[in-house]
Amino acid sequence: MDHNSYKTANPTTKTIEKGWVLVDAKDQVLGRVASRVAHVLRGKHKPSYTPNLDTGDHVVVINADKIRMTGKKWTDRVYFSYSGYPGGQRVLTPKMIGNSKHPERLVEHSVRGMLPKNSLGRELFRSLHVYAGAEHPHAAQQPKEIKF
Repeated sequence: MDHNSYKTANPTTKTIEKGWVLVDAKDQVLGRVASRVAHVLRGKHKPSYTPNLDTGDHVVVINADKIRMTGKKWTDRVYFSYSGYPGGQRVLTPKMIGNSKHPERLVEHSVRGMLPKNSLGRELFRSLHVYAGAEHPHAAQQPKEIKF
């Protein structure tokens, strides 16, 4: 047996192939959708997964305004943000975010929290495309729809 025939093929940034995936979030629970989307963004569904590289796919999430939350999370969960200035602390509930003009930020916030907190996580987050309605401008990429 030749010992060269069993070399492990490690992917590089030039050999990675990023596909496009479509996820319909209508009537899906927010946390479950976010964890599966983060899984695909990270590339853990591929056999060529490498922890230090962006091996994941681009993910397009549609119908983000029709997402579901269980229990009283629409009113009892609280998101904090702080500008750094005195009196600059803001408190938002999912209901307030969902009724705003950017309801897709609820999904974006959930997915971002499940990605690594470093430069790789910021790079992975750029592959996420969330839209409130059923229309999206990525039809030319022919995303494959996946069901959870």
